[in-house]
Amino acid sequence: MIQAVLFDLDGTLADTALDLGGALNFVLRANGLAEKTMDEIRPFASHGANGLLEMGAGMTPGHPDHPQWRQAFLNHYDKCYADETALFEGVNDLLRELDQRGLAWGIITNKPAQFTDKLVPKLGFAVPPAVVVSGDTCGVAKPNVKPMLHACEKIGVKPEDCVYLGDAERDMLAAKNAGMKAVLVNWGYIAETDGTEAWLQDARIDAPMDLFAVL
Repeated sequence: MIQAVLFDLDGTLADTALDLGGALNFVLRANGLAEKTMDEIRPFASHGANGLLEMGAGMTPGHPDHPQWRQAFLNHYDKCYADETALFEGVNDLLRELDQRGLAWGIITNKPAQFTDKLVPKLGFAVPPAVVVSGDTCGVAKPNVKPMLHACEKIGVKPEDCVYLGDAERDMLAAKNAGMKAVLVNWGYIAETDGTEAWLQDARIDAPMDLFAVL
């Protein structure tokens, strides 16, 4: 019996790509590089600062300038994190229905708490989350199972009684390895080269309210 539905944040609940892309393009401009289009940015928007910097400039964590570039990205994102970000269409309809059915919901994201704690209250959720687990809450992030198990402990449910929705392979891995049902959201930040057919998953849906056909 499903008792809780847990979600990734970026690319699953909220469309954060415009603000993340704005921070990336700020860093690219500052270093004399060409900006990236949103079509180029969106498939990588769930990959965090490191993934975006690698996509945008080939700047990997092993590069000596990487810490400086990453900090510049984070500093700019800290100013613009809520400028263009909004919930995906249908998310609040889903949350209201979950609430009416007596199901808890929560967030498990790899986004650092310094951003999650400020962004979540501004997103306008129709029902407040029962738990929010950030990328640094447990000292490790997805695909590690610790954030998944921590969320379950906080809301008092077993992992096998949870469904987790996400748009990245690490989301599916974390959910399945924790014993949850894993649902891939097709509206998320998925690149054509991702090979999603090979990802561990129990279902995939095209719109938030499609979840109820799975439940």
